[in-house]
Amino acid sequence: MLTHEENETLVRVGPGTAMGNLFRLYWIPFLPGKDIVADGQPQRVRLLGEDLVAFRGTDGKVGLVDHQCPHRGAPMVYARNEDCGLRCVYHGWKFNADGGVDDMPAEPVRSRLKERVKIKSYPVQERNGMLWAYMGPEDEANRPPLPHLEWNMVPEENAVVTVRVQECNWLQALEGEIDSAHAPILHGRIDDGGSINQWVAKRDLRPTFECIRQDFGMSIASRRVLDDDKLYWRVNQFVMPFYSMVPPQAKYSELSGHAWVPIDDEHTLCIMFSYVPHHEMYARTRELFINGHQGRETGHASKEAYVKMPPITPYANYWTKYNRANGYQFDFASQQTTYFSGLPGLWVQDAACQSGEQAVYDRTKENLCTSDTGIAMTRRVLLEHAGALRDEGVKPTRQDDPELYMVRAVSLTLPKDEVWSEAGAEHMTAVLGKDFGYAL
Repeated sequence: MLTHEENETLVRVGPGTAMGNLFRLYWIPFLPGKDIVADGQPQRVRLLGEDLVAFRGTDGKVGLVDHQCPHRGAPMVYARNEDCGLRCVYHGWKFNADGGVDDMPAEPVRSRLKERVKIKSYPVQERNGMLWAYMGPEDEANRPPLPHLEWNMVPEENAVVTVRVQECNWLQALEGEIDSAHAPILHGRIDDGGSINQWVAKRDLRPTFECIRQDFGMSIASRRVLDDDKLYWRVNQFVMPFYSMVPPQAKYSELSGHAWVPIDDEHTLCIMFSYVPHHEMYARTRELFINGHQGRETGHASKEAYVKMPPITPYANYWTKYNRANGYQFDFASQQTTYFSGLPGLWVQDAACQSGEQAVYDRTKENLCTSDTGIAMTRRVLLEHAGALRDEGVKPTRQDDPELYMVRAVSLTLPKDEVWSEAGAEHMTAVLGKDFGYAL
């Protein structure tokens, strides 16, 4: 259980907060590159409590700038995207992707005002279809390289990446995925159908947990008994600052996880990635992720899940029809006959429980148990890092080393006397193009 002060430290992410400053040390994925078209409509973005606008100039360069014009505060989401810059529709001031002013048509020709005015801007990089922003210190020389996260480095045909907005703080969402105990329960069925009911983890609903702190974050291992001689280990990974990684489940499976990007204190941008490290994504799996299955959601938000929001709304393309207001479309009848939760699909089940009754849960009311060991330890890691940065200016170990993030979650069947951390060490290190390295 956390104190109120500790909970506040973890969930508040705006400028000047301890967690907000910690997050600003890292490159942050924030939109699929396909959403930002050269000379196309600017898109509203909110990251770490800051309201921004993303656009792609005629030259292909992506800008991420303040949502308000620094002249008199007109919305930049309505700006004209033309000739490598955004031109405010109020008085025509034009800004480039770096925040500089290229034109002030309402000012005298000899005015030097444009040399002194800038719009707030953040550097953006693009890799494998994902846009990344850096919101940290302005010193370019000390800016870290993009992290080598395997899901964003494999060939695009190997991966499926989807985005959605969730109505809760980032930590509630993250903790839902590093909690391995819930999966065979929440996602199970009460009839004999579905793949979850055949999943090996379903055989033992009382796993034992072992956790190891790592430079990258935390390895959270759950141990289940298969028989007198063998144990089944699932090792979920928490990777700084907000990534979770989930092991494969069975043959013809894939690695998956999320970037739980804080939009603000009460909303999270859920970037889900699934990928096969050594060959193309299975065609049937890709189809299920994109289209869902018989009206139900998989781990990814299907194309039928989204509802269009007005352009002034941050992430207008990524809100879904499943939300707290409509009870995530809970169906009591299906709970009585088929699905343990009565909720329409995997990610919806997770989101309904993660979001709970409120966007920021009062963690002083919790009653943690042994299956929450990984969650408790992850909170301690985050509090330590945030406190060290706030109080001593100390950054997390190897935070700027791109190779630190080459991590895989694993699912291993091992003899009872074999140590999972030793047997799985090689398999938990990601190598581009390498297969799983063990039988699924």
